[in-house]
Amino acid sequence: MELILREDVDKLGKAGQHVKVRGGYGRNFLLPQGLAIEATIGNLKVIEQHMVNRSKRLAALKADAETQAAELSKLHLVFVRKVGEEGKLFGSVTLSDIAKELINIRHFHLDKHKIHLDMPLKQVGEHKVQIKLHPEVSAEFIVEVKAEAEEKAIEEKAEQPAAE
Repeated sequence: MELILREDVDKLGKAGQHVKVRGGYGRNFLLPQGLAIEATIGNLKVIEQHMVNRSKRLAALKADAETQAAELSKLHLVFVRKVGEEGKLFGSVTLSDIAKELINIRHFHLDKHKIHLDMPLKQVGEHKVQIKLHPEVSAEFIVEVKAEAEEKAIEEKAEQPAAE
């Protein structure tokens, strides 16, 4: 069965590509899902127009991702956590914590699965975190983890001169 792909399909091809597949795969999966259309002369013209619209849409998405990447690269998130001996946290700062901070506080709307964090942050200090916003665009920002005791000491020092 000869088909023209409307969308990228893993291990098969890119959108707009002319492919040969087995009949069952084409009839039972690709066609009902809207991932492909039959390869006819009329459909070739339709898919060309679809590809033009798709390329415009993808260019707009990439431009949006680049502007969001510029904003995210300036970002510096701070998390205050309880710390034990040797600067190790009781618990950790996870992807969910970072995503909640970005969505609720900073009003960035993105999927937490786009955030790349090798392991949860379990040490005090600054850590670089990467976000993949688009297949061609990623951003990197700083996440700082501070000890709760240090934060209280800084606040107390700031309050003492005001009291005197």
